[in-house]
Amino acid sequence: MIVIDTPGHDNYLMRLAHSMADTLVTPLNDSFLDFDVLATLDPTNFTVTGESHYSEMVREARRQRRLVDGRLTDWIVMRNRMSAIGSRNKRLVGDGINELSKRMGFRSVDGFAERVVYREFFPRGLTALDDLDEATLGTKPNMSHLTAREEVIALLNTLHLPVSENGKRRAAARAEWYSVMDEPLQVHDVFG
Repeated sequence: MIVIDTPGHDNYLMRLAHSMADTLVTPLNDSFLDFDVLATLDPTNFTVTGESHYSEMVREARRQRRLVDGRLTDWIVMRNRMSAIGSRNKRLVGDGINELSKRMGFRSVDGFAERVVYREFFPRGLTALDDLDEATLGTKPNMSHLTAREEVIALLNTLHLPVSENGKRRAAARAEWYSVMDEPLQVHDVFG
């Protein structure tokens, strides 16, 4: 599997990447400001009145993909940085996403909650799936770290991403490499 993170602006390479994608994941913060790239809304009752520029571009990229090889891109809109507290805004954005998903044929999934722990991983080059211990984190792991890991695993299971034979071999090689890295370092005198 190849992952391409496209820029937030429209250009030829971004459109090409979208048209080649087997799975397209569109993260969306839980706000109307972000939702505006997907749909236009009625300002009084918040119903979806049409598709915005990004939705139209994805529709065209998916159409092009079907013309080329007959396959359909699995489009997933992932609600991201969600608040644990319920709000009217959260409900209205969710309703709008659900309404638009029926028109556009994407799957809507809940992504990550707003967690400080995700920001703590970044400077160390870590993810929630890495071995999280005191040596890698610089502090003892806590319940926040475990919750973040469970959240990432749940999202990956929800996405149902295909794993190719190459991906399985890479995962096995990575697991073997990590097991070797856990062994004590042996130093050999190469200069005799």
